Amino acid sequence: MTTPPTPNARRERLIGYFLLGVAVVLVLSSPTWFGSDRSTVGIAQVVVAFVFAGIGGFLIRRSRAA
Repeated sequence: MTTPPTPNARRERLIGYFLLGVAVVLVLSSPTWFGSDRSTVGIAQVVVAFVFAGIGGFLIRRSRAA
C-alpha cells in the first residue's frame, strides 16, 4: 500500500523543476557573455546554474523519497 504524497513533497518537486528550468536558461544564455568579452560574468552565470541544478535535483530526489 502506497501513501499519497504530502503537500510538501509536491511543493519540493515543483520548486526543483523550476530551479532546473532556471539553470537551463542560465547555461543556454551564458555564451552571450563570453562573446562580448565579459567572461567573468559568463563563468559566474555557469557556476550559479550548476548550483541551481544541484539544488533542484536534490529537491526532486527528496520529493520522490517522501
